[in-house]
Amino acid sequence: MSETIWMKIDSGETLSRDDMAALLSLTDEADRRVLYEKAYAVKIRETGPGVYFRGIIELGNICEKDCYYCGIRGSNGEVKRYLMEADEIVKTALWVHENRYGSLVLQAGELSGPAFITMIEQVLGRIREKTGGGLRVTLSLGEQTEETYRRWREAGAHRYLLRIETTNPDLYRRLHPEDHDFEARKACLGLLRRTGYQVGTGVMIGLPGQTAEDLADDILFYQKEDIDMIGMGPYLPHEATPMAEHFPDYVYDPDRQLRLGLNMIAVTRLVLKDVNIAATTALQALHPKGREMGVQAGANVVMPNATDTSYRESYQLYDNKPCLDENSGLCRGCLTRRIESVGEEVAFDEWGDSPHWVKRVSDELSL
Repeated sequence: MSETIWMKIDSGETLSRDDMAALLSLTDEADRRVLYEKAYAVKIRETGPGVYFRGIIELGNICEKDCYYCGIRGSNGEVKRYLMEADEIVKTALWVHENRYGSLVLQAGELSGPAFITMIEQVLGRIREKTGGGLRVTLSLGEQTEETYRRWREAGAHRYLLRIETTNPDLYRRLHPEDHDFEARKACLGLLRRTGYQVGTGVMIGLPGQTAEDLADDILFYQKEDIDMIGMGPYLPHEATPMAEHFPDYVYDPDRQLRLGLNMIAVTRLVLKDVNIAATTALQALHPKGREMGVQAGANVVMPNATDTSYRESYQLYDNKPCLDENSGLCRGCLTRRIESVGEEVAFDEWGDSPHWVKRVSDELSL
């Protein structure tokens, strides 16, 4: 690796697109160790010591979308479909609150019908009432109208994660049917900002046809859109999807996916500095200590699964998802020990708002 790039990082100089692509392409173990150490130092300086837990509830796998890479795509007839009842969602959210996570993620397949929208709105209101507003709630429920985003925000949601998956429009088209619109998805990020959310997005890393320059452009997209939090992870295949048909020359390499995933966390941390970045479950699917490695590369958020084990087999976006048979209590204890094993602590009872968002709101209020 060029000494010039290391010097740029140490001096705080802006990294160019070519610099980012070079860092993302690193394969030498010694160079990667330096990269992760530098990114981790930025993480400590900008977001502080400690890792925030977000208890995730996978509340349903019924999806109106048909993305070519996803295990719960609408046309996959092999999936046992479910949608949790409102009472069960609220009960699980209270478990998250009682176990001191401070923050919750409600995630599901994309639905936009009025009954679903109203159910989520009511669930949010009940969670806020029963926790006294003490639980930060992130939604990851896909593309919606501005009115829906506003209703959910007013009912008690604080953050929203809408992954763009790739910012290369040509690659996006190859990953989705014709009725899936890149510009419409991108526009939703603006709606989320306008309706008052902490805004999150992310991409899949190591996609067929994706280059290091594409990943550098993804980071520049995060920067241009002034994103507050990043949820991204390596692309992992699912056997019941048509990806192989669309990319017949693609060779899946788990080691490469893990390396790219960690490199992407580190470079994103170096460039964006004060955003929240998750070490996703996909990393653990590639390596038993994948999430710990993500934290050491600059991530500061981990999402323990709080979903009842009876549903987990039916919510597999990719093959070989870990922790399918591990109940919420076991998951909490396991991840706490994992985080502590790399010299970090879990920041229990803290909301863990993105420092980037805190600064952004402060600047907006001062105008």
